[in-house]
Amino acid sequence: MSKEKVILAYSGGLDTSIIIPWLIENYDYEVIAVAGDVGQGEELEPLHEKALRSGASKLYIEDLKEEFVTDYIFPTLKAGAVYEGKYLLGTSFARPVIAKRLVEIARREGAVAICHGATGKGNDQVRFELTIKALAPDLKIIAPWRIWSIRSREEEIDYAEAHHIPLTVSKKKIYSMDRNLWHLSHEGADLEDPWNEPKDSLLEICVPPTQAPDEPEYVTIDWEKGVPTAVNGVKYGPVELIETLNAIGARHGVGICDMVENRLVGMKSRGVYENPAGSILYAAHHDLESIVLDRATSHYKEAVAIRFAELVYDGWWFTPLREALSAFVDSTQQVVTGTTRMKLYKGSVVSAGIQSPYSLYSEEFATFGADEVYDQKDAGGFINLFGLPLKMRALMLEKNQKG
Repeated sequence: MSKEKVILAYSGGLDTSIIIPWLIENYDYEVIAVAGDVGQGEELEPLHEKALRSGASKLYIEDLKEEFVTDYIFPTLKAGAVYEGKYLLGTSFARPVIAKRLVEIARREGAVAICHGATGKGNDQVRFELTIKALAPDLKIIAPWRIWSIRSREEEIDYAEAHHIPLTVSKKKIYSMDRNLWHLSHEGADLEDPWNEPKDSLLEICVPPTQAPDEPEYVTIDWEKGVPTAVNGVKYGPVELIETLNAIGARHGVGICDMVENRLVGMKSRGVYENPAGSILYAAHHDLESIVLDRATSHYKEAVAIRFAELVYDGWWFTPLREALSAFVDSTQQVVTGTTRMKLYKGSVVSAGIQSPYSLYSEEFATFGADEVYDQKDAGGFINLFGLPLKMRALMLEKNQKG
């Protein structure tokens, strides 16, 4: 009789490397590993041999990069969603696209369970599991970090060494990192003390800003309905566009974010993120919106962006509210078409020009010089009506003070 199957979200990192033998030791399941390729690069090359040597019956490596960009990154970019003013959600929206594919393969393989390596202290456990619950509520979920006796990365390393599992980390180099097409995150070790400044040696994508070129570089981005389509006049597909901007931004030290964030599970955590393409795109998209969106829509969209970011961070991608907010955002993006020019210099991204056929900006109206289109006398009546509630309240207070 064949064994029941479990699908493991497999990265080849420390956590998921030891989960394969742990599952075999503790469950009577056939372990099928699934690695979602969201732009990890060379990290995926050795996974086939490593997964099979660790005890998995097979490994799927699924190319999710284009789906990741078009269905997750771009909708979040269009929303202008940034968590707590700094975090561009690189890990957050990578989890639902991976979990969605885990469910699809679980159905294909007839699996009864899905296992992930997210810790019981982190946000990823929520993101994985909410996606699975939304798409396949019948599947069992196994979260080893909430079950096993291992309590630290040092103990994980000991377990791996005892089971002859090759590692790329050690007790001396023990940062927890997550890489995808959008960003690279660093957590743990000396970063756990917020007083410690991140070392330049920590960076793996970006040049430290102090070592960036002494001359600025200008980059133009073309947009169609809120989606970037070309860089410096050259049209790219979604994945290639992100890769191109990553290379440009990285050499100028753009996109390094050091922050202490509020995790969903209640604690604060400190992370350092490298996000060159994202930092350029967010700044450019905001600039383009500034000339095409009216005041009321722009201000309301700012409130939507905060809520959208919270939904993405908290793992609520596959929800009616996120879908409804995306519908609102898509409506606002019908006029977000044009070209932005950005100046990159030693870690900074500065606007250097914006143009759009849908621009609401009028030099004729905004000029400080003489004009024939705006009667400044009209402002007096507007202010009288706009300030009437203040005047009525002041008269009331004055009357009561006299009484």
